[in-house]
Amino acid sequence: MKKQSLLISSAIIGIAVIFATTGIYAGTEVPDEIKMDNPAYEKHKKSIVIFTHKKHSEEYAKASPDLYKKKCGECHHDKDNKPLENLKAGDDVQSCIECHKKPSEVPKKLKQEWKAKKVKRDEQKKIKREYHAEALHENCRNCHKVYNKKNKTKAAPTTCAKCHPKKKK
Repeated sequence: MKKQSLLISSAIIGIAVIFATTGIYAGTEVPDEIKMDNPAYEKHKKSIVIFTHKKHSEEYAKASPDLYKKKCGECHHDKDNKPLENLKAGDDVQSCIECHKKPSEVPKKLKQEWKAKKVKRDEQKKIKREYHAEALHENCRNCHKVYNKKNKTKAAPTTCAKCHPKKKK
């Protein structure tokens, strides 16, 4: 009886170890498309962007390797805005809101204060990055502008309406 329960206990522990280790090494499955809908926002002013992660990380990266030198680090960065260079597909990453904690854009009143006080652009950028919407917009728009300039095109969207199509009623 003792041998049988020892055998069963060992089997259960062995199976648990196998599941635990495969879970550790599995990482996160990266969806092809990511709906940029964050519950931190009470209400969205514009329609939700569908980010084509697979297209960006594979198709666009192959077509414009110079724009994707940092691979995943082009979008994913640390608290100092430095690219996460060792990141690879499937690795766990924090949601943008974990660091860019203010679920909004910089309030107009604050922007007016900056203008009146002649706050330097570098300081403005630093503060803007605290705001989730500002950080996302800066990251996407800057890359899209570089792409468009390099390729003499307007294919990569840089305006509100191109990324946030009007909501269907």
